Amino acid sequence: MATHAARTPAGATIYSVADAAGVSIATVSRVIQGTGAVSERTRTKVLDAIERLDYMPTAAARSLAVRQHEALGLVLPELSGPYFSELLMGFEEAAAEHRLSVVLSLAEHGGTLDADRFARLAATVDGIAVLGGVVDDGALRRIARQKPLLVVAGAETPGVDRLAAENTTSSAALTAHLLDAHGRTRPVFVGDPDIAPDVRQRFEGFRGVLQERGIAVPDPLRGGLREADGVRAAERLLADGMPADAVVCANDEIALALTTRLAGAGVGVPADVAVTGWDDVMAARYVRPGLTTVRQPVRELGGLVARRLHERVTGATGPQDESVLATRVVIRGSCGCPEPGHPDQRAT
Repeated sequence: MATHAARTPAGATIYSVADAAGVSIATVSRVIQGTGAVSERTRTKVLDAIERLDYMPTAAARSLAVRQHEALGLVLPELSGPYFSELLMGFEEAAAEHRLSVVLSLAEHGGTLDADRFARLAATVDGIAVLGGVVDDGALRRIARQKPLLVVAGAETPGVDRLAAENTTSSAALTAHLLDAHGRTRPVFVGDPDIAPDVRQRFEGFRGVLQERGIAVPDPLRGGLREADGVRAAERLLADGMPADAVVCANDEIALALTTRLAGAGVGVPADVAVTGWDDVMAARYVRPGLTTVRQPVRELGGLVARRLHERVTGATGPQDESVLATRVVIRGSCGCPEPGHPDQRAT
């Protein structure tokens, strides 16, 4: 079920500073930029209003003074893998529609961006989007009081708006399909629920279905979200004598790598073990068996984030009913279902 972040103002703007000081936004801009003739009395009123409203003067203040804005920021943990590239492309395409530039910042090793670096980035843009889990909640709330900010695919943070794709319901449907349609009884989840909010939600959907059916929930095979992590998960399963008859992977990248490693060891997919992924990357459609997965609108999400930020910056906000975009299960052969033109992969 879609949830909505609190509809609170994004924070003080150059317009609210001008209103509080009783001057024009052009005057506020001159005070901030240190250009043009401004009386000491007026300058003091503007600076007092800035301090009182906790306004962050930015490098974009000059453009705001003429009712335009120039740049949106995007913070990602990395660019490797199809998810981040699709999200970035959607974000950049929507920004380009409004003739805006994009300032991209990548997290340090370990997947986080320190608060000082985040504040410096925020000071150079008019609005900023952050992938969930990359920036500390305290830093998010502090910047959200000062300018438009959106968290993408993150957990709900009080005072911070978010946009995400749905995870828990589709994960539950995918897991139930393995149990009910294919009789699998020993599924395992591959992915670390602590690595990101969306992975945690996928594990929660998986766990909930097993608990409803009275099936013991095994510990997840924890790891990252890259190909090498899928290979390592496959090797752990092989070393343990293949205790699972179904593997629910946190994304397609690890699912495809895991499938290839198992096949190389003589384990049939789906004859011996069903495998599912998440994202529906292009390769999922062309491997055989095709990868059963969950399609999420990553590119559309990136575009919606940029458009929503643009609306917040310009004050042109309209109806915003969507905060969680729908996902859907895509059935192919890796779970055991027959594919058009291909026999049932479970047949021996």
